[in-house]
Amino acid sequence: MEKDPVVKVGGSVEEAIQGQYSLDVVAILKEAWQITLKSRMAINLGLLTCLIIGMLVSMLVSSQLGGIEVAIQDQQSATLLNIIVTLVVYPFVVGVEMMGIFHSVGLKTRPQLVFAFLKRGSWVAVSALLTSTLVTIGLTLFYLPGIFLAVALSLALPLVVEKQMSPLKAISVSLRATRFQWFKIFSLYVTLALATVVAALPIAAAGGSELGFIAIALFLFCLAYIAPMFYNVKGILYREIFGLQMSASGAQSNTITDTFSA
Repeated sequence: MEKDPVVKVGGSVEEAIQGQYSLDVVAILKEAWQITLKSRMAINLGLLTCLIIGMLVSMLVSSQLGGIEVAIQDQQSATLLNIIVTLVVYPFVVGVEMMGIFHSVGLKTRPQLVFAFLKRGSWVAVSALLTSTLVTIGLTLFYLPGIFLAVALSLALPLVVEKQMSPLKAISVSLRATRFQWFKIFSLYVTLALATVVAALPIAAAGGSELGFIAIALFLFCLAYIAPMFYNVKGILYREIFGLQMSASGAQSNTITDTFSA
């Protein structure tokens, strides 16, 4: 049987680590917004699935540590809880990240994509733990190193899945590539963070008044757009920096469900 041809979209790893790519912040935000208007439901349902899984794991683990309050108050227990939740949840979260990448090349996705990459789950979990550890260490060093690493390593997990890289190689490649356009990537994330803060202002203004419920509802409504846009922005960044490969049949079908061919 003839092998299905592979379609390459966007940049490449070789060009990325040499800084041979460009980013337009305004254009990326506009494109991400247009994508979000058409694709937010899949990402929101995927994030809801991850949230439920995270809550269940937290409840289960904290019950073994003496309860959630005890686990939070004890530093060692809190650290252990955070590690376990990270290891369990991120193999599902990477499915949400891949949704944004698929959206960036015009493909439709479905919520069950969060379960599509569990065969790479161990590598994803290790990568997530390493990146979060590096960021945490960086934040203890006057915050700036942590902020730098949080941005520079933000595309490491998709590299483990889409490029089939090992955790250490994905971290290295993400760090080497994003440093060339770090400030532009940072400005994109800051813009979305500020949008989240603005959306939350009515809650602070309402306080404990009767308007609090309305303020919370308004915040959740805004978050239903901001959260998917964040992952769509990351998807566009990944496309422009590293590019991706997919089978021609997958590109023609225009829909990604629970399988992926790289």
